[in-house]
Amino acid sequence: MKRFAITLSVLLSALFTAVNTTAAPLVDLTAAAEKSVNAVVYIKVTVQGKTQRYSVQDPFEDFFGGFFGRRAPQQREYREPDKQGAGSGVIISSDGYIVTNNHVVEGATDITVKLNDNREFTGKVIGTDPTTDLALVKVDGKDLPTLPIGDSDQLKIGQWVLAVGNPFNLTSTVTAGIVSAKARSLGANGIESFIQTDAAINAGNSGGALVNEQGELVGINAMLYSQTGSYAGYGFAIPTSIMNHVVEDLKAFGSVQRAVLGIRGGDVSTYIDNEKARGHEADFGTLTGVWIERVVEGGAAADAGLQRGDIIIMVDNRDIHKMSELQEVVARHRPGDKITVTYMRDRKTYTVRISLDSDQQGVRKV
Repeated sequence: MKRFAITLSVLLSALFTAVNTTAAPLVDLTAAAEKSVNAVVYIKVTVQGKTQRYSVQDPFEDFFGGFFGRRAPQQREYREPDKQGAGSGVIISSDGYIVTNNHVVEGATDITVKLNDNREFTGKVIGTDPTTDLALVKVDGKDLPTLPIGDSDQLKIGQWVLAVGNPFNLTSTVTAGIVSAKARSLGANGIESFIQTDAAINAGNSGGALVNEQGELVGINAMLYSQTGSYAGYGFAIPTSIMNHVVEDLKAFGSVQRAVLGIRGGDVSTYIDNEKARGHEADFGTLTGVWIERVVEGGAAADAGLQRGDIIIMVDNRDIHKMSELQEVVARHRPGDKITVTYMRDRKTYTVRISLDSDQQGVRKV
């Protein structure tokens, strides 16, 4: 009996150990949250109301039939009231550079930046990029708290992230969720490859930080998807892979030096579903990639020999599944940079080296 009790005790101990070793570890996001709230700021903006002119005719002129002669209409002015707005921003350097969304500061005449410790600074717009909905703001400060910039490419679907910002003017708010999808395109901006998350994002979160478990900035919160205007399950952030290039150019030039490949097209799946493409479905040879609908005459892709109907499947050894991924890769480069493009034509694979053009027209997507 004693031996049986000892054996049972050993078995239960082994079982308890096995259960504990196979259980998923708990995720502790407290350190990441503490680091983030001090580097995420509250941005208040004032947009000066426009002045409009209008004409006022003398109402008695028609009554007297022009007896006293016609006089020119009186010119009057009406100034719209100033508009107030608010959003969030992320301090990326201790000397006061702050990343936010373009739509947060667009048209602002006055910008006030408030830190988590209640210090306030006057902000100055260094540059904006409506194509990616990013903006760079500067305040005069020293030794400001910052967030280290992480690699958004390393994010995986299902990984825990924090959304940090000021929703509904509730400063220093942190919400948690997972990465729901990557390279999501919504058609809102010229270039977009959003990180989708179910961490709650609401009005006021725009320009705030999407942070990984290590407390690194991996995205700038930009949008929410909702039919009511409030959080309904999904938010979207601009990855740091796009942000880094935009910030570098805004610092150096005040505007983004954007490169283009010189094509128009879309996801292969879109063209397979299209009625025109159904009859040629067998010619695609793949269900993922970017199908070239048109090659811009005289552009980089045309010079390299790409043609309508080619399917881009890889750039610089990175698999390309859809247009948003291609946009993200090209958006990291400047005009003159060279990229290696792998594409399919007639079910055969080719690789070519392409020197990217400058987006002088500002209208080409890729």
